[in-house]
Parts: sequence; structure tokens; C-alpha cells
Amino acid sequence: MSGIGVGIGQRPQNRKQRLIKSLWTGIWLVYLSAPVTDLLHGGHRTGVRVLGWIGLAAFVGWYMILLFRTGRRDSNALVLGSIAVLAAQSTLLAVTLGREWLVLFVYVSIASGAALPLRYARWTIPGASALMTSVALAVPDGTTYLAGLLIPALLGGFAMTGVRELVRTTIALREARATVAHLAANEERLRLARDLHDLLGHSLSLITLKSELAGRMLPDHPDQAARQIADVEQVSRQALVDVREAVTGYRRPRLAAELAGARDALTAAGVSLDIPLEPDVTDVPEESESALAWALREAVTNVVRHSGARRCTVTVTRRQTLDGPVLDLCVEDDGSGVGGTGEGPGHGLTGLAERLHKAGGTLEAGPVKHGFRLVARVPVGPTVGSAT
Repeated sequence: MSGIGVGIGQRPQNRKQRLIKSLWTGIWLVYLSAPVTDLLHGGHRTGVRVLGWIGLAAFVGWYMILLFRTGRRDSNALVLGSIAVLAAQSTLLAVTLGREWLVLFVYVSIASGAALPLRYARWTIPGASALMTSVALAVPDGTTYLAGLLIPALLGGFAMTGVRELVRTTIALREARATVAHLAANEERLRLARDLHDLLGHSLSLITLKSELAGRMLPDHPDQAARQIADVEQVSRQALVDVREAVTGYRRPRLAAELAGARDALTAAGVSLDIPLEPDVTDVPEESESALAWALREAVTNVVRHSGARRCTVTVTRRQTLDGPVLDLCVEDDGSGVGGTGEGPGHGLTGLAERLHKAGGTLEAGPVKHGFRLVARVPVGPTVGSAT
């Protein structure tokens, strides 16, 4: 709960909550006017009146302690014992002082609904009402008060169970909302980490390759070196744009654009390539195409940085499977068979598998006889197409 209010069945956590709950609970103590009037004008002897005031103060004090100290982690046995003490006080005061004190049983019923779970309150509330009825039959003229107290005891008690359940549900919803917000924040961090890894890994690898190439060309071919440096500048600017888009969540790479970028990166690395010009992405969902584009970027980055390959082949194929039409992206090289930064899948392949899983696709990556192969597969809409 917030710092402003505190609910039924909850302990106040600070001074403001204690003050608000005291005022709210104190309003309902006005119905103790009947016992107070009896003590003031009932004609009791002084000793009886003093004991009556002590008994009333003890009842109110125990009632307030029960409402203020009860929390969700308290044992039900402790609360049931406190309810029993209130019931015993009510019985003793009503039997000894008269019918005006039967109103105390209403507070016993309300305290049961406010402090006990429904599985207990559904028995203690009728129990308190039945005890009040028995006492009313035992005291002089008690039945004249019974009709006006029995319904408030039952309705008030069960109304408090409803309020308690409502507060409990509200607390659970707030906790669930906080959990969802925490999970969403974690998911956004993972998305940003994957995007930055894929974006910067590819761009920085291309910048490194072109810078090395420009360095080798500089003494003898300054014009060609200048073109490579211009490419470095262009890649750097595009990387900055991509990072900004990734941070704001708008990064949606396209497969055709990534194929063009892969062609540049592999050419700069001196890898001969076989890449389709215009892949068939008809009726491919945007999320699926984006996942394949990320897969291509990660695969080409691994070829350039880790494989030492001399040749790389990229194919984009639409196939019909038992589960429906799919689009396969296959990247195969003749390098050292390393698909990450060392033994086992790297962070890039792990993040890539997560991307494809979110799009309903799968990832297969591993060494083959003469190199390394990565196959990313995503579902597509039913359409007539052919292999690209």
C-alpha cells in the first residue's frame, strides 16, 4: 500500500498510516454510546461503574490492538485467540451490566471479518452472532435489542471479509504489476544488449578491415586509400544512427539491406562470396524478416572476424514444411569452423537464438566438413514462391 492509507488486515507502516487508520477506526467507536450512556446514567453503583469503565477500556484497547497489529504474516491461531478474548469480554460485560452491552458483539463480528481469512471468518462471524443471541436471551429485555444488532453483526462482519479480500487482491495486483515492470525492464536490457552487440560487432569489424586496407594502400595508392577512409566514415556514421535507433527501440533491419552490407564486409575482408541480389521476402512478417537480417549480420561478422574463410555462400530459400511455409537463411563458409569467439556458442549466437525464438523461428549452427554453417529459419505466410 502507499504511504497515504493502509488497508484492512494490514499493519500501518508509518506515522501517517497509523493516524489515518486511528481516525477511520475511531469513527466506528461511536456505536459504543450505548454502553457509555449506561455507565453514566444507568444507576449502577460506583464500584460497578468503575469496573464497567475498566472493562470497556480493556475491550476497546484489545480491539484496537487486534486491528492494528494484525498482518498477513500473523498466525491464524493468534488472531483466533484475540477474537476469543474479545468474545469473552463482551459476554462478561453484557451478562453483568445489561442489554446495552450487547453491541460489543457487533465489534467482535467486525473484527473477525477484518482480521481473519474468509475460511475462518465464515465460521467466527455466525459464531459471534449466535453467542450474542444466547446472551441476549439470558439478560433482562435483551431480545428487544437483538433484532437491531443481529443483522449489523452479520452484515458488518461479512462486509469486512469482502473489504479484506479486495485489499488483498489489490496488493497482489500491485505486486504483480511491479514484477511485470521489472521483467519488462530486464527484457529491454536484453534487447538493447543484443542490438548493440550485433550492430557494433559488425560495424567495428568493417571499420577495422577498411582501415587496415587503407593503411596498406596509403604509400602507393593514396586515391584508393582515401576511398577506403571515406567508407570508414560512412560506416561510422551509419553505426551511430543504428545505435541511436537501437536505443530508442526502432531498429528494424531489412534483409536486402543486410545482404548489401554483407557483400561490402566480405569483399573488404578478401572473402569471395555468393550472395543473392534480391531475396524473396513476399508476405514475410516484419519481425521474421528482421530476425533473419540480424542472423545474417551476426553470421557475416563471425565469418569476417573469426573464421579465416576464403569463401562464403549465402542462400535464402522458401520451403514448405509439415508445420507450414518457412524461409531459410543459410550462411556457409570454408573457414576454421568457429561460430563464435571460442568454444561453444558465443553471446552473439545466444542472442540470435533468442531473437529467432521470439519470431517463432529456429537456429542451427555448427561446423560442417569444410567449414561452418548457420541456418536461421522463420515461419512465413502462405504464398507461392521459389528458392532464391
